[in-house]
Amino acid sequence: MSLPKAELHLHIEGTLEPELAFALAARNGVSLPYADTDELRKAYLFSDLQSFLNLYYELMAVLRTEDDFADLADAYLARAAAQGVRHAEIFFDPQAHIARGVGIGTVVEGLGRALDRSEAVHGVSTQLIMCFLRDESAESAMETLEAAKPYLGRIVGVGLDSAEVGHPPVKFREVYEAAAALGLRRVAHAGEEGPPAYIVEALDVLGAERIDHGLRCMEDSELVARLVRDRVPLTVCPMSNVRLRAVDILEEHPLPAMLDAGLLCTVNSDDPAYFGGYVGDNFHAVREALGLSQERLRELARNSFVASFLDHDEERRARYLAEVEAYEFS
Repeated sequence: MSLPKAELHLHIEGTLEPELAFALAARNGVSLPYADTDELRKAYLFSDLQSFLNLYYELMAVLRTEDDFADLADAYLARAAAQGVRHAEIFFDPQAHIARGVGIGTVVEGLGRALDRSEAVHGVSTQLIMCFLRDESAESAMETLEAAKPYLGRIVGVGLDSAEVGHPPVKFREVYEAAAALGLRRVAHAGEEGPPAYIVEALDVLGAERIDHGLRCMEDSELVARLVRDRVPLTVCPMSNVRLRAVDILEEHPLPAMLDAGLLCTVNSDDPAYFGGYVGDNFHAVREALGLSQERLRELARNSFVASFLDHDEERRARYLAEVEAYEFS
């Protein structure tokens, strides 16, 4: 669906399509444990978040050079633009690369090369958000923030991702305080597999301005009321939720109830190469499975720009919002 939209929950490593994975493996002399792209695609059947993460980290082995990261980002931006994305706030996982011997400078400069030309080539404005892996130590997160300091001119904020259960937000209090002191925006994954209390911690302890996923807020009416009152955005990823078994089938997704409750929800693709669709595909899927009206879809698109970190450029935000209002559904 080409409805103009912003994508706010997108892991660039999760856009690694099998074809590009094999091409980069060949370029870098990396051996993948799959005969071909068809065999690799068969591995994209996940029982939970951890089963996905195992494959996600395995395939990162093909990403070695600045060229690799630039090619990865270019491929995503081309797909996103074709599906109506006007602005993308892109997550990346430096610890996963540093652990493989790939320096943060290689990652940021490679991604930055693609992002610098994105508006001219794809018509998509971009921002970069550095995520900490919550199943790694808080000390590792702080070391990563320190390593990122020479590149903060390219990074707008920090996030928190990877395996949620057993890794509460409070674990990362100090690194988020340090990030805030550096002027970085703050978001955090919470309430996907973890309980509603993790959402509360992300808000109160980390100072998160957006909650990534946040589905389980619906189990706590007081939390829902707070999120509505404070207009805290939730970056929802419907197809991801089904693929990772957070929701059994798309027809049972709580998105309509969340919108009815007054929550500021956006629709995003998360890790689209692994979950069967990019953000336009997610819009189309929720329209079909949940019977969302054109006005509800327009609301989701408006929300995406309202929830974005475009505060520094209200003129641009207003232009994108005008495109949403002018869009004619087919």
